[in-house]
Amino acid sequence: MAQVKITHREIVEMIRRGEYKPIFLLMGEESYYIDRLSEFIADNVLTPEERDFNQTIIYCTRETNVADVINCARRYPMMAKYQVVIVKEAQNLLKIDELAVYAQNPMETTILVICYKNGKVDGRKKLLSAVEKVGVVFESAKLKEGMLPGFITDYLRRKQVNIEERACLMMAESVGADLNRLVGELDKLVLALPAGQTRITTDLVQTHVGVSKEFNVWELRSAISSKDVLKSNKILYYMEQNEKANPPVMTVSTLFNFFALVMQAYYSPDRTEQGLLKHLDLRQTWQLREYTTAMRHYSAMKVMQIIGKLRETDARLKGINRGNLTDADIMHELLFFILH
Repeated sequence: MAQVKITHREIVEMIRRGEYKPIFLLMGEESYYIDRLSEFIADNVLTPEERDFNQTIIYCTRETNVADVINCARRYPMMAKYQVVIVKEAQNLLKIDELAVYAQNPMETTILVICYKNGKVDGRKKLLSAVEKVGVVFESAKLKEGMLPGFITDYLRRKQVNIEERACLMMAESVGADLNRLVGELDKLVLALPAGQTRITTDLVQTHVGVSKEFNVWELRSAISSKDVLKSNKILYYMEQNEKANPPVMTVSTLFNFFALVMQAYYSPDRTEQGLLKHLDLRQTWQLREYTTAMRHYSAMKVMQIIGKLRETDARLKGINRGNLTDADIMHELLFFILH
């Protein structure tokens, strides 16, 4: 039976070893790994000469017929051991569960790759269980906020480039969890590195990604975690003058996620460094600093009150019980509540 929890790296190593399965079902909310794996299979199973006759890519629309996909998969390869059929945007197939008929008796000479984005194949359907018996099911889940710095450092390490801690957090905060966009920005930074340099700095991020290294939501979060009243107010004032680049609702969301993790840290049964890393799903020790700093300045009760205030602030920014207050008034009230 296939491994439901298989990782993308395990699939890459499987392909490199020539351990092919008749069906690879790649599904999930995060399209980055689905795209990378389908590309890797397309580039590494067949030789360039074999691909001309034995590699088919089907882009599905609402009109695509499942029977046509099955007929394509049931063809025999020409002058090659395998044929590769990659079904892109499979979530558009109206009757995708009919592929279970093929999965119950797949061709040994076909490698069928089903790319199902923005969701998962319904586990109650026959297709999922049929693929699990003969092939590989991979779920590409959205990365949590705390996992982004690890992704960034790992991605750059494979390119033999490293990144400053602050620059890494700035990238994670400003770009977010859209991995395709994040990788595009990282590639841009790698190309922008001066000759002979292999370290991405905050200055480089500021110049090429358009993030201020001194006045951004990450710096605000850092100042708040250490209860630096003067710096927090200074940053908030700057962000108000550049509201288009720093929407208050996004700032509140970021602070909410931060204090939610601080609250989780208080509930950790093991508050050692390794215990907190595991409990918060963080990969790098330096990622803990702001959370442990916040725990020194804010009690668990205060953190709970802050989370409640952030919820209230989010609602007011969206027009609920805000009266005549401006966004700036609401944000300053929030900051005062947090820091005092």
